[in-house]
Amino acid sequence: MNQAPTDRTRVRRVASNAHYDSATLHAIIDDAYLCHIAFSDGKGAHCIPTACWREGDHLYIHGSNGSRMVKHLIESECCVTITHLDGLVLARSAFNHSMNYRSAMVYGTFEVVEGDAARHAMEAFMKKVAPGRQAEIRPGSDKEYAATTVLRISLAEAACKMRTGGPNDDEEDMNWPVWAGVLPWARTPLAPQQDPACSLPAPAYVLDWAAK
Repeated sequence: MNQAPTDRTRVRRVASNAHYDSATLHAIIDDAYLCHIAFSDGKGAHCIPTACWREGDHLYIHGSNGSRMVKHLIESECCVTITHLDGLVLARSAFNHSMNYRSAMVYGTFEVVEGDAARHAMEAFMKKVAPGRQAEIRPGSDKEYAATTVLRISLAEAACKMRTGGPNDDEEDMNWPVWAGVLPWARTPLAPQQDPACSLPAPAYVLDWAAK
């Protein structure tokens, strides 16, 4: 589903790389474990990385009840960003070099998720980290849940920007004698590292990690 851009989500620089559909936005978020949240308070501007996950049309985060960021996000607007680097684009001209990437920006105000909904959201977070692990681990205690704030922000005001493909050189540079192309980049899961104090066999979701 496409959503009309607002004044602050409309992409103006290389507008052809803009995407406003939910499918693209959801895919970028679902491929991320971290987001960066930018906000401003009396001490200045801040941009803080934090774990994130998505359920439906909301992006979720969590933090300590005493967190400065948590307290501020429920009172003021912010901007959430996610970026995936997919490659370095080497052109024939220094100023035509670029990067292939997928990025998303979300604007709005976070709201607190309470009660059973907060517990469900935290279980969804664990499912994102390692599907199947929630049923095996020690459940969170009432004290631990009480000390944790779960927040969510609507994805209604958001924009994505992506670039793919090779270099876009000027015609007069096409014969310049230098290599041109793309240096692809990807995150690569590595082999699991077992805790020396753990003697249990690795479950399927651990064994499957490096095969992603």
